[in-house]
Amino acid sequence: MATNVYMEALSPTMEEGRVAKWHKREGDAVKAGETLAEVETDKAVMDLVARADGVLRQVAVAEGQTVPVGSVVAVIAAPGEALGAVPASAPRPAAAASGSGKRETGNVAVATAPAPVAVTPLPSAPPTDATRVKASPLARRMAKEAGVDLKLVTGSGPGGRVVKKDLERAPSTAPAPTFPVSRFPLPERSAAPYEDVPLTQIRKTIAKRLVTSLGPIPHFFLTSEVDMERAAEAREALNKQLGDRAGGGGGAGGKVSFNDIVIKATALALIKHRACNAWFQEDHIRYWNEVHIGMAVAVEDGLITPVIRNADVKSLAEIGREAKELADKARSRRLQPSEYTGATFSVSNLGMFDIDQFTAVINPPEAGIIAVGSIVQKPVVLDGQVTGRRRMRLTMSCDHRVIDGATGAAFLQTLKQMLENPLAMLL
Repeated sequence: MATNVYMEALSPTMEEGRVAKWHKREGDAVKAGETLAEVETDKAVMDLVARADGVLRQVAVAEGQTVPVGSVVAVIAAPGEALGAVPASAPRPAAAASGSGKRETGNVAVATAPAPVAVTPLPSAPPTDATRVKASPLARRMAKEAGVDLKLVTGSGPGGRVVKKDLERAPSTAPAPTFPVSRFPLPERSAAPYEDVPLTQIRKTIAKRLVTSLGPIPHFFLTSEVDMERAAEAREALNKQLGDRAGGGGGAGGKVSFNDIVIKATALALIKHRACNAWFQEDHIRYWNEVHIGMAVAVEDGLITPVIRNADVKSLAEIGREAKELADKARSRRLQPSEYTGATFSVSNLGMFDIDQFTAVINPPEAGIIAVGSIVQKPVVLDGQVTGRRRMRLTMSCDHRVIDGATGAAFLQTLKQMLENPLAMLL
């Protein structure tokens, strides 16, 4: 009996998916549990897994093609089994409409059809040039500008795809520009007045989320400047201790960052100000007793917020290790839904880009987000004397439906006190 393979909703906001790469081709024998293809969702790249033995037949979606959730993308049939024809965009049958048993994997679900069915195959396309290199649009443009042959670059993206970071460390075969290509691209003059680049799944989702955030949510902003001198001293001492434990060879991956300290302090401050650790739920407000911090991470074509769960009870070293692992998975598009959903509050840090201060957009249904600026040495008056101190600006974006001005200000004051005196985190 034939088994239809459907495009499944793999995240709460996913409406369509793009087939990034087929691991099996039409006519290939497959076994249950084998990966059929990689699917790019609005958040990550997931595996489409076979749940039946047989032969892959009538592949309806080509690599790079995007289809709505519920679309049939292929059929797994028994060898020699005759298949009828149905439209490739046939809707997914409802669970109650037939006796077919839907079976879901952690990635893409398949369903056993009640009768042999098939999809109309795509028009046959010429064989793909084996020498053609898979690369993102940005990577192709950077390669062209820098004179880099993509065939000589090893891709670190999904399916060996060449991405921006691969080009940044690739040697150029053209005369070196006078400034870094990755930061100041010099587009070549073209006969065309512009270039249209299709939206990726993640950019589509970002666009929709911004509309649902900045439109309906009444934002207001609170800014405070924090003296980070003691936090910097504490960080230096902690990293020295961690390095000593590792015999001096712990490496940067085992060190505590300023962002880790901000995440920990934010989590502890939220315990003291539960009114800010909340979700707006249309007819009620959900106040969380647990603290799950969303950590904004920039990826090649957008932004994603992996979640550090129960951050208030984790050590700085634990937060540091987890933050690095989640950031690495986010950039390689390998986050699982459980790793980027369920945050109760978020932190966005642009300090590493020399941004002094900014305002972040709230990620609904959360009621707040902290925007972290760079740490800058500034002259301040201390005990009547002008001295240099490391200072950092924090800006809190608040949903006024949940958080009032005084409530947000009290939370920000507590967070400032914890960062200025790290021992306050022990209280």
